[in-house]
Amino acid sequence: MRAVVSRVSTAAVTVDGDVVGRIGPGLLALVGVGRSDDEASARAMARKVHELRILPGDDGSVSAADLGLPVLVVSQFTLYADTRKGRRPSWQDAAPGEVAEPLVEEVVAELRRRGATVATGRFGARMQVSSVNEGPMTLLLEV
Repeated sequence: MRAVVSRVSTAAVTVDGDVVGRIGPGLLALVGVGRSDDEASARAMARKVHELRILPGDDGSVSAADLGLPVLVVSQFTLYADTRKGRRPSWQDAAPGEVAEPLVEEVVAELRRRGATVATGRFGARMQVSSVNEGPMTLLLEV
């Protein structure tokens, strides 16, 4: 499982003109699911995102968990694009939708079990994602 995580001052997801998810200061997590991922991968990713110490605090870097900040989770199968050959990406390493969707939902569920406020995009929809990156701070996570 892969995620691109950004520290944001604001982020939102719009589908067909309607805002379906929005957060103020917190983390934007674009989450991609690979063919070998499972529920354990999803729970590990949620823990890593929630406990990632990339936010400024009084005593150094702290996590969204430490500050009670929200997370916006957006499914992003394109994180598994293979662009090594030619000009057309291959998606063969990305999990099919029927496998990926419940695993992205498990990331969201685990974040919520950990006490996080979570907003989401809409799986499989054509989404417009907007964000204001703070820092900037953007990291690629893999579990």
